[in-house]
Amino acid sequence: MQDFVQLFTSYNIPGAFLVNIEITLWSILFSTVLGVILVMMRICPIHSLRFVATAYVEFFKNMPLTIIMVFMVLGVYAQLKLGFSPIFSVNFFWLAIAGLSFYTAAFVCESLRSGLNTVPLGQAEACRALGLNFFQSAFNVILPQTFCGSVAPLGNTFIALLKNSTVAAAASVATETSTLMSEMIERHADLIVPIFLIFACGYIVLIIPIGILTTYLSNKLAVRR
Repeated sequence: MQDFVQLFTSYNIPGAFLVNIEITLWSILFSTVLGVILVMMRICPIHSLRFVATAYVEFFKNMPLTIIMVFMVLGVYAQLKLGFSPIFSVNFFWLAIAGLSFYTAAFVCESLRSGLNTVPLGQAEACRALGLNFFQSAFNVILPQTFCGSVAPLGNTFIALLKNSTVAAAASVATETSTLMSEMIERHADLIVPIFLIFACGYIVLIIPIGILTTYLSNKLAVRR
């Protein structure tokens, strides 16, 4: 117990977890918006848009996240100079969020597509019969039912996003958990087991409630047929 007290008094461990939570929440917001756009493109009647969305999803699904993070720093920021705004110069926090959002959006799109499969084809046919256009049908009828059927896979995607936020260290975010854990191990190699338990238990405490909540919502919002 004394080892745990020593580590908590010497390092801002809750602050490191807070950084990861902030990265996760911002990435959830942006990736969800982008994922909805992508799934709309994949079901729209315009072939070119379907092709672009499919290519995006396949590209990011098969791209390692670490490579994306490194590209955001060494490519987007250092070489392409696209990170000229002051918000990108603060510990590369927003660059990490951008990389995570682009990556996770592909999985959000796939999660929404799985929910889309639960919507009966007759729903779209009924919309056309009522004279609704594509966007009216999608936003008023199809997407609400899609989200109800996508709660469980979206929950798994966001749990993975929370764990992937530790890869922000590759984008030079110096105050998140993986960086702090590495620093603690370097300075206190004799306390490696307590250090591991602190961070392992921290993520368990964060992830289990998400799983319980998504399971509850999935059962609550499921369409009974």
